[in-house]
Amino acid sequence: MSRQRSGFYNAIEYIGPRPQKPKKTNFFGGWVIVVIALAAAVFFGKPLIGGVWAADKLPTNAQVEMIVGQLEESGGFSEKLAAEALKYSGSQVTYDPAYYNIQYPGGDVPAAKGVAADLLIRCYRKLGIDLQREIHEDMESHFRLYPQLWAAAAPDSSIDHRRVPNLQRFFSRKGETLPVSSDPSDYKVGDIVIWALSNAETHIGIVVPSAPGDSSSTTPWVVHHPAGGGVKWEKALFDQQILGHFRFSGE
Repeated sequence: MSRQRSGFYNAIEYIGPRPQKPKKTNFFGGWVIVVIALAAAVFFGKPLIGGVWAADKLPTNAQVEMIVGQLEESGGFSEKLAAEALKYSGSQVTYDPAYYNIQYPGGDVPAAKGVAADLLIRCYRKLGIDLQREIHEDMESHFRLYPQLWAAAAPDSSIDHRRVPNLQRFFSRKGETLPVSSDPSDYKVGDIVIWALSNAETHIGIVVPSAPGDSSSTTPWVVHHPAGGGVKWEKALFDQQILGHFRFSGE
């Protein structure tokens, strides 16, 4: 006698998995994943976007010439020094800390090479001040007052002026020492700023006007020559700890 089959199976007849009710779609779970993905894209893509934006905002040659002309027409030494720094920022100079045996006075390393200190030396020479000679003469008379960091027994006119700690000591002795602060208004064009770097080295640059694209900012920019890169005109005044702030016109 055959058994009548029904639409349901009893426990003996059906040995497959227990039937499950269909799960409801988690609408919010999907959106959470999308939001997280977008946030990650913004976070990791922001530096790239910022770099593209910055590239678009770089001043044109005409804008640089306009700022340089305004500084030179002002008649002040500090403004003229800032103008020379802006001119130097357009130079193709490779960072090179190597020792060069150069003439004295008026000596210089090859024009296409240099370090942060060479920016100062070259800009001041454009205004008739030879920091190579100024520092060498002061070190001849007061050698022990300068940093004793290089196992030198006497002044060396080929390298002393190219070392930031020596420049810092010279400006503190012969120039005007200004407040070190976080207030942008304390820093004027033509001022000299010395920073402490994370590798225990020191760095130096000249305060200049901000670029036209940053006209709404109250923080001045700087021209400097960082290690491993070219000469830069950028908004970097407060990027590193400031060790010294000076003004020197040779008077």
